[in-house]
Amino acid sequence: MLENIKGLGPKTLKILNNHNINNISDLVNFYPFKYNIISRSKELIDGEVITIDGVLESNANVFYFKKYKDRMTFKLNIGYKILNVSIFNRGYLKSKLLAGTNVYIIGKYDQKKESVTATDIYFGMLSDYPIIEPIYHNINGISNKQLKTFINDALTLYHENQLLPEWVIDKYHFPDYQVVLKNIHNPSNEQILKQAINYIKYEELFLFTLKINYLKQEKDKMPGLKRVVDYEKIETFVDKLPFVLTPDQMACIKDIYNDLTKPTRMNRLVQGDVGSGKTIVSFIAMYINYLGGYQSTLMAPTEILARQHYQNLVNLFKDTNIKVSILTGKTTAKEKKQIIKELENGNIDIIIGTHALLSSNIKFANLGLVITDEQHRFGVNQRSILKNKGTTPDILYMSATPIPRTYALTLYGDMDVSNIHTMPSGRKPVITHVKQNKDIKEVLEAMLGELKKGHQIYVVVPMILEQEDSDYTSINEMYDNMQKAFGKYYNLGLLHGKMKNQEKEDIMQKFKNNEVQILVSTTVIEVGVDVYNATMIVIFNSERFGLSTIHQLRGRVGRNALDSYCYLISDKETERLHVLETTNDGFKISEEDFKLRGSGDLFGLRQSGDMVFKMADIKRDFNILMHAKEDSLEYLNSSEYKGSKLEKIVFENRQLD
Repeated sequence: MLENIKGLGPKTLKILNNHNINNISDLVNFYPFKYNIISRSKELIDGEVITIDGVLESNANVFYFKKYKDRMTFKLNIGYKILNVSIFNRGYLKSKLLAGTNVYIIGKYDQKKESVTATDIYFGMLSDYPIIEPIYHNINGISNKQLKTFINDALTLYHENQLLPEWVIDKYHFPDYQVVLKNIHNPSNEQILKQAINYIKYEELFLFTLKINYLKQEKDKMPGLKRVVDYEKIETFVDKLPFVLTPDQMACIKDIYNDLTKPTRMNRLVQGDVGSGKTIVSFIAMYINYLGGYQSTLMAPTEILARQHYQNLVNLFKDTNIKVSILTGKTTAKEKKQIIKELENGNIDIIIGTHALLSSNIKFANLGLVITDEQHRFGVNQRSILKNKGTTPDILYMSATPIPRTYALTLYGDMDVSNIHTMPSGRKPVITHVKQNKDIKEVLEAMLGELKKGHQIYVVVPMILEQEDSDYTSINEMYDNMQKAFGKYYNLGLLHGKMKNQEKEDIMQKFKNNEVQILVSTTVIEVGVDVYNATMIVIFNSERFGLSTIHQLRGRVGRNALDSYCYLISDKETERLHVLETTNDGFKISEEDFKLRGSGDLFGLRQSGDMVFKMADIKRDFNILMHAKEDSLEYLNSSEYKGSKLEKIVFENRQLD
């Protein structure tokens, strides 16, 4: 129990609990997020950060300014010269910083003034070997030093056995688990630290891939619904569409048809670029399901997107007997009561909706297909509630965040994956330009040109936190700037994450209706909402986004046969951004993003908790991941797995996502 740790009182205990540290295990597994390697600088270089030790020549002085702000100064004798040291907000150390005290400091050296503006100060002298200082994520109310003390006390009370099989430990010559924990928090050298980190990374990835492999095996065994559907009827329906489907779309439809007519349950992810035509694929999946005698439901993240899908479905099936309905937060009580009744007696074939579909009152006569659009916008529990409204409905996920196939097959091993690479005919690639802030006049002129044609424009800025660099433009400041430039002749709208859902939906509807010509927004622009008249998007401070995120934003335009443009405004990392000038292929962009930024931007979309690793990184540690995947499959199929602690962990956390 945490209460057994010395110095950990009720107040501190509550702080830890608020950070999901509730027991000894949570505390010892709260790993450092980085390590400072501290060693004496070999030389003092002007303008560089140095680490140096010495003896105080005199007592420290403190100067106070503003409220709770101070600047402390002292002279430090480093043996061959005396440095003037200043450090901010360390006044509380004044009584300990007396003449003759040994300290070492880290800070920027100014050769002309023989001074150091220090960022850190420590008591004692540096050894001839590097000191490795673990740095933990900030917990307000508990210092890094206090936290480390609590963790070290917890280590003496923690005696859990390792989870990894013994043969894995032998195979990779891993240290003992207790030694690993000790070395993660108290590394004596870099080699020992590397061994401990590799152990933790492997363990995280082994547990993850073990669950993925288990879910894959369970899916393959899971009985599905029986459907007998003539594929010629699907081909006839497709031939009557007012547009021609691409080969990739047809391949996806064939995959889904094969899944729906097999005796096992479908669990498929369709991923493709914004505008690649995933939606029509999902509509035809519902048609196949209808011919098989079952109901379908499609859940969208917002009302405006749900209504867009509903209207498109009504138009698509206007010459059939298929009854389509919609259920959202705005549905009246009377309408909702009627929908619930018709769903339960089977009179509704397809229901489109938002989170309102998750209500316990919603019951189906024979639900056969559950589709989640923009699946990353829903938590695993929400998706689970919906699919549990049927006995064994087939599951189809749609994602406009394409990821490289190699990674998709590994990370979504419990799903089958279909990719749509080709774009529908008539779609023009978005013309992309990278510009600096000094080119803003050129950009504004290009915006005016589109507005004069009667077109609409998105202007995107990142959400800037108050404590961040003031060089970045806040959304309110950008709105004011755009208002000054265009407000006399055109209507502007503002959209950001702190607005209420209803406010966001209203402004998006106004933009869709062309009541607003310029929409100034953060990245909350609704994915999937078609504003065919929007032909330009201007993204400021674009270096703050991953390439895949920018590509998603860029997909808001170019949803028509008109020439469309994307302007990326940045004075930094322009070489990286130029990738977007050369390609509109989301899969290529995700590969490049993966190389440059790692997995965070790409794989946050799983949203099941599985991807939240403390030390592992899918891109950086992909080789470890592949070894872990192979080993976990071998372990899963072995007699050793049966009855093990790991089997219990996997079973208790099983969830077909």
